[in-house]
Amino acid sequence: MRVVFVHGACVRDGSWWWHRTAELLQERGVLSVAPALPSCGEAGLPGGAGGPGLSEDVAAVRQALLDSDEPTVVVAHSYGGIITAEAAAGVGSVRHLVMVSSYLPEVGQSLSEFGDGSPAPFLDVDPDAGTFEVRPELLVDTFLQDCDPEVQAQAADHLARQSVQVTGQPVGAAAWQQVPSTYLICTQDRGTPPRLQREFARRAGSVVELDAGHHPFLSQPAAVRDLLLSL
Repeated sequence: MRVVFVHGACVRDGSWWWHRTAELLQERGVLSVAPALPSCGEAGLPGGAGGPGLSEDVAAVRQALLDSDEPTVVVAHSYGGIITAEAAAGVGSVRHLVMVSSYLPEVGQSLSEFGDGSPAPFLDVDPDAGTFEVRPELLVDTFLQDCDPEVQAQAADHLARQSVQVTGQPVGAAAWQQVPSTYLICTQDRGTPPRLQREFARRAGSVVELDAGHHPFLSQPAAVRDLLLSL
């Protein structure tokens, strides 16, 4: 088995966000990769108006999935669920999808349809530049309140301004309809409230709840490792 991690919105350096869980998996002989997402400026082009969007993110993740025929578990976090819905569709090596505080869109749905129509208070949207980002001063209290101080101190260096167009672009496939899926509800998440996660989780094949914030793979990596190894 191998694991492909797909990170969420407004961050970069996926290998850092997943490193605590990835290291524990490697100790058990399970290798993992975390594809770079172009819309977050990880492919050499900055995010913004006219820059990379959802289709480029889908292509990057799909290529990572196609790079190996080894049985694969895809772990998608938050916005990563939008990407994975399309990127994992029809890829024979994908055996399971794990959605962490994530979205499971139907074909034709976009990220914006999962909100209330207005930007979240922890986001800074620049319509002229065509980008959005997490407000650094709200990062820890909203997303990392249960992480240790070292992680909290480092996280701001791995934020990114992302192309806002990804919020309105619809997906062309829904892999979770064909592939077994597990939804990990983070009950202390202040970014995506648990009540919303439970609504999203209705589309998953199975549901697990963890007393954790938005990034359990940083705050409780052993629990996330154990979940993945149990699949």
